[in-house]
Amino acid sequence: MLAKINSCAIHGIDAYSVTVEVDVTPGMHTYMAGLPDNAVKESRSRIEPALNNNGYYYPGKKITINFAPADIKKEGSSYDLAIIVGILAASGQISCPSLSQYMLLGEISLDGSISPVRGVLSAAIQAQKNGLSGIIVPSDNAQEASVVKGLCVYAFRHLTQVVSFLGDPAIAKPFSVDYDAVADTQMDNLPDFRDVKGQENVKRALEIAAAGGHNAIMIGPPGSGKTMLAKRISSILPNMSLQEALEATRIHSVAGKLGPNIGLLQQRPFRSPHHTISDVALVGGGTFPQPGEISLAHNGVLFLDELPEFKRAVLEVLRQPIEDRVVTISRAKFSVDYPASIMLIAAMNPCPCGYYNHPEKECSCGHGNIRRYLSRISGPLLDRIDIHIEVTPVAFNSLADKRFGESSSEIRKRVVKARGLQITRFEDNPNISCNAQLSPSLLKKYCNIDSTGETLLKNAMEKLNLSARAYDRILRVARTVADLENSESIQTLHLAEAIQYRSLDRESWGLM
Repeated sequence: MLAKINSCAIHGIDAYSVTVEVDVTPGMHTYMAGLPDNAVKESRSRIEPALNNNGYYYPGKKITINFAPADIKKEGSSYDLAIIVGILAASGQISCPSLSQYMLLGEISLDGSISPVRGVLSAAIQAQKNGLSGIIVPSDNAQEASVVKGLCVYAFRHLTQVVSFLGDPAIAKPFSVDYDAVADTQMDNLPDFRDVKGQENVKRALEIAAAGGHNAIMIGPPGSGKTMLAKRISSILPNMSLQEALEATRIHSVAGKLGPNIGLLQQRPFRSPHHTISDVALVGGGTFPQPGEISLAHNGVLFLDELPEFKRAVLEVLRQPIEDRVVTISRAKFSVDYPASIMLIAAMNPCPCGYYNHPEKECSCGHGNIRRYLSRISGPLLDRIDIHIEVTPVAFNSLADKRFGESSSEIRKRVVKARGLQITRFEDNPNISCNAQLSPSLLKKYCNIDSTGETLLKNAMEKLNLSARAYDRILRVARTVADLENSESIQTLHLAEAIQYRSLDRESWGLM
C-alpha cells in the first residue's frame, strides 16, 4: 500500500516542496531513496520505538521511503513526522482521508512526542503557495508558522494527537496569535541613551547613522563610552516593516536561532560577535551552508567591538556583503544566497595601549606599533564605512551631572520621521528603504548640490584624498542630515557635517 505525505526542504532561507512516499509491500528491510542525509536515515531508530511505545507497530515488511524530487539533498530530522504517519497509513494502521491537504513537519522522540525543527516559517510560506489547507507542526513552532496569514496552523505535542486529528480534523482548531497587539513591548527593555553622559557629538552622529541606515566606526580610548553608545543604537531604530520582519525571522528560523514560542521578530537584530570569530561563522557557510552573523543581523545592526583584534581575513569578507547587501555561498553543485542588509557599527582604540591622542594620558606605543595596529583595518573596508567618529573621554563634570541626557524615545521620533521621508521618496523603488541603499542613478536624482556645495566637496576630496566611493557616501550622509532637518534639498551646512564624518580616513590619520 502506498501513502504520500507533503513536506518540504530548505535551501538558503527558501523552502521547496518534498513529497514523502511510503510503500509497504511483502518482503524485508527498509529502504530510503532521494538523497537522504544521515539524520534522515537515522529516523528509523527514532520511529520504531515511538510506534511501539504508543500502541502501534513497525511493519515487518519491505518498506520503501522515497523523497521526491530525488535529485536534491534532504537534510535534518524534520521529516520524522511525515515518515511515521506515512508508515502508519501505508500499513493500514490508521485512516487519513484528508492527509493530502496538509504539510507535516516535526522530529519524533522515542516516546512519540514531537520536537521543534528549523525553517518552519519558510515551510509555512511554501504550504500556502501550494494551496494546502494547513500545516501540522510541533507546538513550539506554532507561533512561527502562524505568521503566514490565511494558512491554518495545527500544532501538536504528541504523535497520538496528530493521528487523531488526521482521522477527524474537526477535533482541533487552528492556532492563532494577534501580532498587532505585540507592537513596541520589546522596546521597553532596551538600553536608553538617557544614561549616556556627555558625548553629544557622538550621539548626533549615531542619530544620523540610524536615520539613514549608515555604517559607522567609533575610535577612542578605553572607557570613553564606545560600547555603551553602540548598544543603545537599537533603541532609536524604527520598527521593522512586516516584510523586513518576515525576512529576519526566516533567517533566524533556518539558523535555529529563533527560540521556542517565538513567532515574528519584533525588534531589529543586534549581533555582537567576539573578535575570535572565524570568517565562516561571520559570513556563513559550512558543509551544509547556514547563515552567519552578517545574515543574522539582516535589517538590524552588526556590532564589531575592538575591530583591529579581528583576524584580517575575517574583516575582509565584510567588503562584498556591505556593498551588495547579500551573501552568496557557492559549492560545487549549488549556491545559496542569504540577505545581508546591515548597519555595520564598529569600535576601536587608536593604538595598542589605547591612549594615542589622549588629552591627559601618555601613549606608550611607538610610531611603528601604532602604524601596524591601524593597518589591520584595510583601506577598502574603511572606505565602505560612511561615518567616522572620534570619541573623546568624558569630563568629570559631565559624569557627575545628576541630570539625564536626551532619551532614546525622543531621538527615535526624529529618526522615524526621517525614515518616513525616505520611504515616501523611494516608494517607486521597493528594494530601497533608506538613504544608505541609494544606487548611483538615484544618488544623482536625489542628492543634487549647488555650486557652493560642489566647491566645498571638491576641496574636501583633494585635501583628504578621498575615493569615488567616499564621494558617494558623503552625499548619502548629507541627504540624511537634510532629512533630519526636514529640508527638501541638501544645503552647504548639511554637506559640511557629512564631510566632517570622514575625518578618520586612512590618509588623515597622520600615521600612514
